[in-house]
Amino acid sequence: MTETYNPELRRALIEHLEQFVTDERKVRLREVLRNRTRHITVVLEDLYQTQNISAVMRSCECYGIQDAYIVENRNEFEIHKDISMGADKWLTLHHYPHAEHNMKQCIDDLHARGYTVVATLPDEKKTTIHDLSVENKTAFLFGTELTGLSEEAVQYADCNALIPMYGFTESFNISNSAAIILSNFSERLRHSDVNWHLTDEEHEILYFQWLQKSIRDPEGIIRHYLSTHP
Repeated sequence: MTETYNPELRRALIEHLEQFVTDERKVRLREVLRNRTRHITVVLEDLYQTQNISAVMRSCECYGIQDAYIVENRNEFEIHKDISMGADKWLTLHHYPHAEHNMKQCIDDLHARGYTVVATLPDEKKTTIHDLSVENKTAFLFGTELTGLSEEAVQYADCNALIPMYGFTESFNISNSAAIILSNFSERLRHSDVNWHLTDEEHEILYFQWLQKSIRDPEGIIRHYLSTHP
């Protein structure tokens, strides 16, 4: 499924694979893709509770966020299937395994892709998620459950932002924080004039990948097609 093909061959394979799914399935895939975005993304730094990881994956998928960046240090990334409900299957996950300055590398890569990087933590300037402009491609950083974001993450982020709270408790659970922020930013974005949609090429590549996820033995079907269409 990670195989790359030139656009012409990819389109031929799409046409072939479409024979193995129902019309209803094809319509559903296209419908979801029309609402997918890479204008927003999340970065999870060293989370260790699988239920939190999986809940964030589910929130990303539900709000149409295509990409998630996973930075691992002490803790390995692991999905809790009963909580994610297969949401991670439809996402593009970018992994940064344990290495020196892997968070900086992740942030550098996000900057290269045009993202403004936002650290989600209390800020003495009281910048809230409502103050953030949806015009900028935005990546939200979420830190580990016990200690929050690392010093490196905070140092290289472009700004901090918090969720307004009015009770005694000082913070939300990581998965709740992600859901609140993604809901707020996604809704504001979708009611704006910003072009947040996937490009035609991104749409086609994901449709090709999702078709393969929707049928049995896609690798075998593709191999047979390639052997009979030299």
